[in-house]
Amino acid sequence: MNKLFSLEGKIALVTGASYGIGFAIASAMAGAGAKIVFNDLKQEFVDKGIAAYKAAGIDAKGYVCDVTNEDAVNELVKKIEAEVGVIDILVNNAGIIKRIPMIEMKASEFRQVIDVDLNAPFIVSKAVIPSMIKKGHGKIINICSMMSELGRETVSAYAAAKGGLKMLTRNIASEYGEYNIQCNGIGPGYIATPQTAPLREKQPDGSRHPFDSFIIAKTPAARWGEASDLGGPAVFLASDASNFVNGHILYVDGGILAYIGKQP
Repeated sequence: MNKLFSLEGKIALVTGASYGIGFAIASAMAGAGAKIVFNDLKQEFVDKGIAAYKAAGIDAKGYVCDVTNEDAVNELVKKIEAEVGVIDILVNNAGIIKRIPMIEMKASEFRQVIDVDLNAPFIVSKAVIPSMIKKGHGKIINICSMMSELGRETVSAYAAAKGGLKMLTRNIASEYGEYNIQCNGIGPGYIATPQTAPLREKQPDGSRHPFDSFIIAKTPAARWGEASDLGGPAVFLASDASNFVNGHILYVDGGILAYIGKQP
């Protein structure tokens, strides 16, 4: 059973994994034996990521690359194959969100979110699939969201992108499953990160932040997720244990999507 979940000898590219969810997923995969490769937009972010991995005892290799640039991505994949080896596991983690009411959002802002959250996973997947076909196996994990299923105020572009990413996931599975390539998604719930810390701060009177109370009331687990909660699901979807799991979105949300919420 341990061998089924092992990533020993595998090379994993996790996009945008200098910190946060991507870093947690990459760290879990490293713990299962994978060699970690990641990218970020600027050298300073890559350097910070490498330092963080080193502090965690992980020998990761980082590259500067804009994943929305097809030529740059193709060069990145060639460089990784030459310097590290053929990519066995791709995690399309890089993403952005813009919280703007739809009628106030510029079309250019909408396009930017679509470009990073949907076009980039298409570009990077397209770049790694040919070598996966040649090698006879491959794992692609797209970081979707509960917004693949739900709408919410101010996130029209993000929800559109993540809904599209869900369907891209299913289509990659449909198109390349016969080549022993499995493409699945992870849909994180509300995760406690430095970015969400202000939403979890205690109020002056000691009560919860209103948004914190809202999330707790909507989550059967009655807590925010931790980035580390995504590690096990990611290792499962990257390992041989999931070889007959394809086109599936695994929601790691503490049960939010299954729950109508507590009565006020």
